[in-house]
This record gives sequence, structure tokens and C-alpha cells, in this order.
Amino acid sequence: MRKTIVILAIGLVCSLRLAAQTDVDALRYSQWMPGGTARSMAMGNAFGALGGDFSCLSMNPAGIGLYRRNEFTFTPSILDMRTSSNYLGTSLDASKYNFNISNIGYVSNHPVFGATENGWQNWDFGIGYNRTANFNSNITFTGINNNNSLLDFFVQQASGSAPGDLGNGTAFPFDAGLAYQSYLINPLASDSSQYSHVLPNHGEMQTMNINSTGSMGEMVISLGGNYGNKLYFGATVGIDFLNYKENSTYSETNRNDTIPSLNNFMLNRTLNTSGTGINLKLGMIYRANDFIRLGLAVHTPTFYSMHDDYTASISSTFDSANGSVIITPPTATGSFDYNLTTPLRVIGSIAFILGQHGVISGDYEFVDYSSALLDDNANDFGTVNQTIQNKYTAASNIRVGTEWRFSGISLRAGYALYGSPYSSQYTPPNGADLSMTNYSVGLGVKDMGLSLDFGYIYSVAKQYYQPYSLTGETVDGATIKSTNNIFVMTIGYRF
Repeated sequence: MRKTIVILAIGLVCSLRLAAQTDVDALRYSQWMPGGTARSMAMGNAFGALGGDFSCLSMNPAGIGLYRRNEFTFTPSILDMRTSSNYLGTSLDASKYNFNISNIGYVSNHPVFGATENGWQNWDFGIGYNRTANFNSNITFTGINNNNSLLDFFVQQASGSAPGDLGNGTAFPFDAGLAYQSYLINPLASDSSQYSHVLPNHGEMQTMNINSTGSMGEMVISLGGNYGNKLYFGATVGIDFLNYKENSTYSETNRNDTIPSLNNFMLNRTLNTSGTGINLKLGMIYRANDFIRLGLAVHTPTFYSMHDDYTASISSTFDSANGSVIITPPTATGSFDYNLTTPLRVIGSIAFILGQHGVISGDYEFVDYSSALLDDNANDFGTVNQTIQNKYTAASNIRVGTEWRFSGISLRAGYALYGSPYSSQYTPPNGADLSMTNYSVGLGVKDMGLSLDFGYIYSVAKQYYQPYSLTGETVDGATIKSTNNIFVMTIGYRF
């Protein structure tokens, strides 16, 4: 009896891990989109060589050395997210709204007593929070599939498994096991380890909805200084937090009653992920002259401790002489603890200071997504990590911004291009390669030590989503265009 329980536990753990932790998860938490203050976001977050803004603590911490006074900032934000999907020739729209806190922080400035022209001028300490990613989205797609079904995937997955293992949940409890228990796949009479499903003829309507919430952000603890008004140094310890919740519903429906017996089936999945990580950011800014500043920052990988909880349930509805019969097996549940290491980042920056009225700045960021790494105590993520290395590649992110001041009013604009994380052989079709383009504008006003800044960011990206895959057969996916409208406002006080 004890031996049976041990074997069951090992099989279940392997199935649970495979149900949740994939290369997609590693990429999701490695894509870092700077948030912070309205001023920084309105300028495309191109602040690596400018400094003097709390957002710098998460980008180039040397920027803290340019502070001359204490400052408190608070930034609420509103996200208006819209998606347009195209799946099997059918288009569908969805939307979602989210209110969040993009930034809250405090910087304390400390002039050096008796400072000389060529010595240390001041040192600064900062602590606060910057949001680095927003996971809120709502995606829906639907279409008529005349070629294949999710049940084909379950049949391939179950091949070689005994019916008893599928029935008691020891084999593929989140996938084929549920399909077997709901009578969607059945063993062949000639070979009980091989299976067929209840869709002899295709033409079913497939519909999927993916609703996700959550965010990534970091508490920053920064220290920096100003040497001779020429060199600025800074370091940030980032304590990162992430939470991600995904609820997905996938259904196939016999819309025109062309499939004998089966009316429909629906698969529901949930995934709740939480993680806590730590990283170190080091940076410097060099004032070449009154016109040009150069910046350099290095971000170590973030080392996360992760936890997943997930469930899967299925229901199938069959027609009978006595009416509809609904079959709903017990919900499969699981959890798993593991570690994630995100890629290192290097940011080079340049800024042009145009007297008292204007600045133009630019950042170039290098990040290699193929270096993300999943692991646990059993070191059994070898296949997933190999997929990460093959599927993803190094990307370049470019941010450009400008600001012009007129009698206490500042006008701002920015542009950012975040490169595709996919390697050439894995690039999705229809340009849905997860590259993202941001356009931003904003304005700010100051009165004594109080400042009020507004920013608007228009963000566009495309992704490709396959609801399932089949060995030896092409499966169509949905092309999804995401359009984000982000409104931010920062209240700041310098004293």
C-alpha cells in the first residue's frame, strides 16, 4: 500500500508541474515595462541619463544623485485595455479597465558639509515603490473549426495510458484524465491503451476566453551621490513582488446539431501565481558638459521564489432520449513551489540639455530572454529551460523622450519600441511577435514646491495564441491585437 501511494504522488507531482510552469510563464515575468511617475512615462521612460525623477531608482539609480531637495511622489494610474482577435476567420473584441498605483516614493537629499568644487557634493537616499508590469487583460476568440479539436490533443496525450489510470486521476489529471472521466474520449475495443473521441465529424464552434489580473512591482531602496557635479553614482536594491491570476474557459459546441450525441463540452482552468524576488541595480551618469549627459546601468537578474495554485474542471453535455445529460468529474487541483531567474539587463543612455527650456533623451536597453531559468529542488526543468533557450532570443528596447518648459508649464512627448523576444525560427505568424510600441504625451505644472504631472500612453502589441497543439498536424491560432490607453497623474512635493 505504501509503495502504491509513493508512485501515485510522484506521478501526480510531475503532471502538476507540467500543467503550469512553461516557457510562457518565464517570459511573462521577464518582460519588464517601466512604470513610475507621469513625467517619466510621458517621456517614454527615457530617463537613464537625466535623473532627478523617482522612476530612475528602477532604471538608472545614479539619477538619485541629481536631487537637490527632498521629494515625495504619488502616482495613480488608469488602464483602458482593448483586444481584437481573429480566429478561423471570425473577429471579436473585448475590453477591461483597471485602476492601480504606479508609483509612491520618497527621496531624502543630504548636502555634504564643507563640500569643495571637486569633491562630493551630496548624497541621497530613496525608498518607495514602482510598478513594472500590468497583467490585466481580457481576451476572447471564437470560430468554426472544420479540421481538428481539443479532443484530438487529449487522444494523443492519452495514447499508451491504461483507462484505469485516466479514470482515477493518476494519468494527466488536468487534461486527458478529465476528458476520459467526462466520456469525451474512450478506449478502442481492439486496444484499450489507444483512444478515440466523440467528434467523428468536425465543424464545432470553438470559443475561448482568457481573463487575467495582477501586476509586477518592486520596492526600491536606493543610495546615490554627486561627485564634483560631474559624476553621479547610485545603487538600488529591488525587492520585487508579482501576482498573476488567470481564468480561462474553453468550449466546443455542436452549434448546428451536426455531431451525433454530443451537445458541447467546456474546460475551465485557473492559475494563481505569486512570487517574491530580489535584484541589484548599479548605475552612473557622467556630465560631459552642460549640453551632454551619458548614463550606464546594469540590472542583475531577479531571483524569484514562486508559488503556483491551479485547478482544472470539465463538463460535457450529451443528448439522449430523455433529454440532456451533463457529466462533471471532480475538479483537479494542485500547487507547486519553484524558482525563477530573469535575464540581466544593460541600459545605455544619452541626454541633451538645451539650456533652461528643453531636453532630449534616449535609452538603449539590452535583455536576453533566452537566459531566463526555471528550477526547483529536483532540478527537473531541463526540457522547459531548453525550450526557453531555443524559443527566445536577445532583444533591444529603445526609448526616446523630450521635454520643453515654458513659464512653469512643461510639455512632454515620448516613444518606445520593445523588441520581439522570439528567435527567428519561432516567430509567430501575422506579425504577432509580442513586440510593443508606445507613444506618449504629457504636461506638468509647478507652483513653489508642489508639482502636478499628467501623462497619456498609447501602447500597441500583437500576440499569437494556440489553444492546443497536435503532433503531425497544423493547428490554427488566434491573432490578438492589444491596445492599451494608460492615464497617469503624479502629485509631487519638493521641500
